[in-house]
Amino acid sequence: MKLTNTEKQFSILYFVIVLFEIITGSTETLEIAHYIAKPAIVVSLMFLFIKTSGSISKSIKRITLLALGFSVLGDILLMFVDQSPHFFTIGLVAFLLAHVMYILVFLKHRNKQKPIIGFVILLLAYASGLFYLLKGGLGAMLIPVIVYMVVILSMATTAFMRKGIVNHMSYNLVFVGAIFFMISDSILALNKFYEPLPFSNISIMLTYALAQFFIVIGILKLKRN
Repeated sequence: MKLTNTEKQFSILYFVIVLFEIITGSTETLEIAHYIAKPAIVVSLMFLFIKTSGSISKSIKRITLLALGFSVLGDILLMFVDQSPHFFTIGLVAFLLAHVMYILVFLKHRNKQKPIIGFVILLLAYASGLFYLLKGGLGAMLIPVIVYMVVILSMATTAFMRKGIVNHMSYNLVFVGAIFFMISDSILALNKFYEPLPFSNISIMLTYALAQFFIVIGILKLKRN
């Protein structure tokens, strides 16, 4: 993966922030720092994107920033789920909107000739297995979780559909990012609705941070088309 000097320097800062969040999120004595570190992950990506997206179309820039903005809102809301279950539901809506924004960005470069049936079948098989594990613990969240699953599967599909239209680096980074997003949300869902998973806070945050990083860097690579 070839990065610009700015992207290389940012990558170091970014993963320092991610490491700081993982440490503070796992240590009760550093809980206050956790409230700063978690939203700082995506906020830092917003700054990078604003600074380096000059040659990308205004509509893609605007929608990408909306996706990142909804992600920050979701991050903040999910930090307060212990205080009220409503924060989880509203946070879910915020991330759903973030995924919708990414779908809109990816559809800008969809390859209408790209066959997607095989990939969709693979995603549906994965989603069916996940839902089988989750369904017993969903309760009132059944419909919201189904809707969310449909949206994130659509996000992964639209990332897949960019192949052959954008350059290889942009496609590969965005697609890998979309898959990491699916993995992160799957771990979060299993941890909440199936059974607590060991080191879930670390695995959720690491896969989430990688997802956002790869998607944003992948979108930035569009300017090299």
